[in-house]
Amino acid sequence: MNEIISKEELDSLSKVKGDVRGTGLKVASDFVLKERGEEGLKLLEETMSKLGYPVEYKRVEPSGFYPLKTDAMSFLVVSRLFNFDDEKIRKLGKALVTTPFLLRLFSKYSMSLDRISGAAPKVWEKAYPVGSLNIVEVNAKEKYLILRLENFDILSLYCQLFIGHFAEIVKMVLTKEVTCEETKCTFRGDPYHEFLLK
Repeated sequence: MNEIISKEELDSLSKVKGDVRGTGLKVASDFVLKERGEEGLKLLEETMSKLGYPVEYKRVEPSGFYPLKTDAMSFLVVSRLFNFDDEKIRKLGKALVTTPFLLRLFSKYSMSLDRISGAAPKVWEKAYPVGSLNIVEVNAKEKYLILRLENFDILSLYCQLFIGHFAEIVKMVLTKEVTCEETKCTFRGDPYHEFLLK
């Protein structure tokens, strides 16, 4: 398995603490099923088991809690095993928004950009055990907003996931096409992640 995940990555992920909703695991398995069929899902499960992270994806409950390190390993294995490029990972991030658990959260909190500003930290808190998400600027005239994600440095892969994820959330609120660009990133030496959405 060294060709897929390095020992350093395994060691690093083994130290990740906290539990996360099963949404990511469920969406990743559905995405693999769609892209690679049952054989792809079987290969994913076999690979996860060999790495010490066994998951029965069809039994995953999206609203249940699972180790964040398993969520991260799952996304990493999916991207490497099937050679998914950044565009595919962003599509996977967009798919995260369509799960019933997240749709319920957004219908509760977000009706407009103003309301999503206050709701972003609450929604993040319910989904992730680490980090904090805040909207630091909303400019209605120029039609953009800036999201800041702090203390979330698990994998650079999450940056691409969140680009797709955040764009899809704002698109749901505005019912218009939205672009998202990561303008600051801890993996590039910045103190936090920032995402510019237009």
